[in-house]
Amino acid sequence: MSIFSGIWIPLVTPFSRGAVDHGALAALVDRYRKAGVAGFAALGTTGEPAALSLDEKDAVLDTILREAEGVPVIAGLAGNQTAQLQNRVRRMNEQPVSGLLISAPYYIRPSQAGLVEHFERLADLSTKPIVLYDIPYRTGVRIELDTLLTLAAHPRIMAIKDCSGSVDTTLALIRDGRLQVLAGNDDAIFSTLCMGGSGAISASAHLRTERFVAMHRALAEGRLADGRAIFHELAPLVRALTSEPNPAPVKAALAALGLIDNELRAPMTRASEALTDQLARLLSAKASATASMTLAQSPSAG
Repeated sequence: MSIFSGIWIPLVTPFSRGAVDHGALAALVDRYRKAGVAGFAALGTTGEPAALSLDEKDAVLDTILREAEGVPVIAGLAGNQTAQLQNRVRRMNEQPVSGLLISAPYYIRPSQAGLVEHFERLADLSTKPIVLYDIPYRTGVRIELDTLLTLAAHPRIMAIKDCSGSVDTTLALIRDGRLQVLAGNDDAIFSTLCMGGSGAISASAHLRTERFVAMHRALAEGRLADGRAIFHELAPLVRALTSEPNPAPVKAALAALGLIDNELRAPMTRASEALTDQLARLLSAKASATASMTLAQSPSAG
């Protein structure tokens, strides 16, 4: 079975007083590893890689790899110069990562033929499996279905983080069967899994991680009613966490739990005060419900 299944966490990069907070990052990795996640995506969109220097990126990846303790880690690569990314791929070949998460070149809007050449050059050079990252609302270019099916023939291109927003594309890739399809839009996790997708790389799963893991497990085991119930339970939180630019809402929620400082690098800004208050209420309400349930189930209760 491919490793590219289950719930993966695209880790935030915690900051404290302007610097990467490696202590907080290590604690997050430990927390999610114990929650049963299938893997970690380092330096993806949620990790604010565009705001990090090359040395900071390397240090962040080192911390995640050290703390993951055998849980697979894929490293995000993004840029619009193929030659520059080839150098980065060579560097990643020497790292104990389980794969590379590579987005389409941003800003320049290459042709579909240019996309095929770009990804194939990187895949030819890589000794690691490649996870395509189709996120047109950030890159400015969509990887069209025919292009994805062409790339699926490459022996090292094995999966896709699907943020296309197209149900037709998602279903076509699942039916084709050559790429493991991981939902990238959190509001599409349930539908993707029900169609036969293999998992998700979910920013929202930073919160209530065990429930996301349980939802995937239920649907993988054919327990649709259980999976649906968990999804409905998570939906208000997912809606809130995706209502403002990522990763501001996730960082606000993690800060409300005391796990990181609520700090981003400009031009990113913190979540609005209204959303921060809403997230705090959602997390507080769940904590109260969990405590009440625990008390009710205690042998000494009643």
